[in-house]
Amino acid sequence: MSTITVEISEFRGKDGDEKVKELAELLESKANAKVDVTSGEIILNYEEKKKPASKAYVRVLLRKFLHRAELKDRFRVIAGKENALIIKERKPREEEE
Repeated sequence: MSTITVEISEFRGKDGDEKVKELAELLESKANAKVDVTSGEIILNYEEKKKPASKAYVRVLLRKFLHRAELKDRFRVIAGKENALIIKERKPREEEE
């Protein structure tokens, strides 16, 4: 069984459980995976017989979700370890005086 992990600790801290549930539902429907949500991560589990979605495709799904939820200005998706992605809060831009 192959898995892809999405770390959401910073995302959950800012926007709560409602957005996390929406994200889990999107990933389950689009990536054709069994989704397990823990306190700090979403785990996509693929059965042996099914072809797993690529890490790049899951990243695109995460970016689309952030855009549709109007959170793209606050969060970004970065690569983690092997088969892992992280939703990280953007650093605020320093405005020139």
